Amino acid sequence: MPAWQLAQLDIAKMRGPLDSPAMADFVANLDRINATAESADGFIWRDVDALKEFVYRSAHAPIMRRRREWFDGMSEAYMVLWWVPAGHRPTEAEAIARLERLRKSGSGADAFSFREPFPMPASAPLR
Repeated sequence: MPAWQLAQLDIAKMRGPLDSPAMADFVANLDRINATAESADGFIWRDVDALKEFVYRSAHAPIMRRRREWFDGMSEAYMVLWWVPAGHRPTEAEAIARLERLRKSGSGADAFSFREPFPMPASAPLR
């Protein structure tokens, strides 16, 4: 097992509450897409390539292409990636802080995007 795993957060501005007619088709696909993620090679994401495979080449891709039906566009970064020690589960606050870091400072080893990925750290994490 690698010493590191890839953490990921993405956010969106929904066009209505989850129980609204505007979101019905999105909600109807959630269980299927989540099951696809959980069975994907790399879930929990081992590396950037495994996550890209899920996002762009799995059953998730057709749903993602329809995102404008359910979500408003965002002018700021809405997705962030970062490396965590294997087994660590980031908190919501940690994930939001990483997104804010990416928005403020751009890609770096501690917060990056698909466009500017950073490799897994070479050294073992401090415990």
